Amino acid sequence: MNQKTQVGIIGAGPSGLLLSHLLHLKGIDSVILEARSRKYVEERVRAGVLEQGTVDLLSDTGLGDRLRREGLVHHGIELRFDGRGHRVALSDLTGGRSIWIYGQREVVKDLIDARLAAEGTIHFEVDTVNLSGIDSSSPILNYQKDGRDFELNCDFIAGCDGFHGVSRDSIPAGILRTYHHVYPFGWLGILAAVAPSTEELIYAYHERGFALHSLRSPEISRLYIQVEPDEDINNWPDDRIWQELSTRMATEDGWTLETGPVLEKGISPMRSFVVEPMQYGSLFLAGDAAHIVPATGAKGLNLAVHDVHQLSEALIAWYREGSDEPLRQYSSNCLDRVWRAQDFSSFMSLMLHRYSDDDGFRSRLQRSQLKYVCGSEAASRSLAENYVGLPHI
Repeated sequence: MNQKTQVGIIGAGPSGLLLSHLLHLKGIDSVILEARSRKYVEERVRAGVLEQGTVDLLSDTGLGDRLRREGLVHHGIELRFDGRGHRVALSDLTGGRSIWIYGQREVVKDLIDARLAAEGTIHFEVDTVNLSGIDSSSPILNYQKDGRDFELNCDFIAGCDGFHGVSRDSIPAGILRTYHHVYPFGWLGILAAVAPSTEELIYAYHERGFALHSLRSPEISRLYIQVEPDEDINNWPDDRIWQELSTRMATEDGWTLETGPVLEKGISPMRSFVVEPMQYGSLFLAGDAAHIVPATGAKGLNLAVHDVHQLSEALIAWYREGSDEPLRQYSSNCLDRVWRAQDFSSFMSLMLHRYSDDDGFRSRLQRSQLKYVCGSEAASRSLAENYVGLPHI
């Protein structure tokens, strides 16, 4: 069966859904193809820290009501080491900018509701998506759904299908340059049905390894500990996880970590990944299809939002004015921010994680860096500006 749309979007994650929403607001038609079910997409656990610019964009485009009602605004974060906490006053150091805690799956739910309310087209559980003609002005998406074959003719294709998607691999060999760095540690993360033990995120540096206390809601906590990237999750029963978190986050004044039922847990490796350029012909990559950053900097979702905002503006300029310059500049406009986020995420990761081969030299440098960041207004401001999101990049 033949179909036609202006922009074919692969992936119903936050980047694909937001791109479709932004285009719809300007009268541009799109169709989203998603391999997973709606239930899976809405329930998978991902990032939860939104930069100021992300919150502003969602709010300005009609997606901020539940976010501002249920999200948690944070004006600072805590760096904890040597048994003491040190607050970095994000808002005070950035002219009032802040972060919001609002789970990625909540963003996805809001986006799906908005697209369906506007009668947008999202095809869940599609199979064997193939791209053809991406080096032409008439690319095609072929796919199967419910045992039937479909052909979707497009003006452009947006690859928002993540690191393991089909979009990036559809670009001919030799076009993309890949940058990939694997960090020698992973994160064991849990989602727990317990009220957070903190009002702001805690990044803890400890001789046993890094730990992070994040939040999802007044009733749900998200916590992480550094482990070996190939660690077996079966070696970590719930009691051991809570004990390790308590040890790594302990303070001299007896701070207490509240514990509760663990709802979900898993281990994720830490890596950096970037491809350049983020486009080829009529195909444009966005989000994890083009770049991965370590979670330490809380940038993954926010970079995806920036990508599709740039892409939507470029597509709008093409349809409204016939100008292809913004489309040709899409990669360069995105990659400046991507590499800034990579640098910041690497900085946070290298400062906070312990290394198994450390002979003592690296840990001394880390403590010195932590003390400088917490004791220097200039260093604290730099961290704060990057953490809440730089508005000029």
